Amino acid sequence: MAIDYDKLLALRIPDVEHSYGPKDCMLYALGLGFGYDPMDEDQLAFVYEKNLKVLPTMAAVIGYPGYWVKELDTGIDWVKVVAGEYAITLHRPLAPRGAVVSRTRVVEIVDKGVGKGAVLYVERIIEDKVSAARVATIMQTTFCRADGGFGGPPRQQPPVHPIPERAPDLVCDLPTRPEMALIYRLSADPNPLHAEPVVAKAAGFPRPILHGLATYGVAGHALLRSFAGYDPTKLTAIAGRFSAPVFPGETIRTEMWRDGQVVSFRARVVERDVVALNNGRAEIAL
Repeated sequence: MAIDYDKLLALRIPDVEHSYGPKDCMLYALGLGFGYDPMDEDQLAFVYEKNLKVLPTMAAVIGYPGYWVKELDTGIDWVKVVAGEYAITLHRPLAPRGAVVSRTRVVEIVDKGVGKGAVLYVERIIEDKVSAARVATIMQTTFCRADGGFGGPPRQQPPVHPIPERAPDLVCDLPTRPEMALIYRLSADPNPLHAEPVVAKAAGFPRPILHGLATYGVAGHALLRSFAGYDPTKLTAIAGRFSAPVFPGETIRTEMWRDGQVVSFRARVVERDVVALNNGRAEIAL
């Protein structure tokens, strides 16, 4: 089976209704390592119900549409897909409790050619279920390694956000817990790659890896800590490109460059000196 360009663009992905509450918000934050230091009251605000704050990157797991690439008739070899880029724009701060509707659609497929794969672009809009007000817009790219050469119209991929050549303005090191993937998967992605050693080894990894969106969330933590004083209303957009896996228990070092309201960033694994999240761009309200 191969990708049919027009059919995939017209694919009807079911809407998702999702109600969540304080426990979901706290579980998500715990899955990113918040609360690691029990004396850090800034982090406590995200994992304790008293005056609870909600992380902006939690939009990644609200109204999660599931693994539709596998479950629907997409023509994609789902076994060989990997995460590419992920971008969240918050139109309003996330509340500790809510009911939302998530609407997902394919917006483009770039055919890179036979043996070179294809790039799938997907938009997910999250709206308040009652008012229909837009809460967040998510843009995601997926690299379909085995699906190049399906005959799609020629398209150019948009350029990635450049990282400044100067030394970082700030650096933030955050540890990850050895059991972090097991906690994070309870918020959205149950892929056994992040839990079962046998599955991880079959995929070519020595042990289960951390979810890419958990690495993304840790980078969001670093941005909140470094530039927003842990005020989640100030982080209004965050985007990045996945470039390498993280193993639970490793330290993620986020390197950041600020230019006005825009912060460029990348996340590096300290123990192995590899960049796990690159070409990052965030917007911080002044």
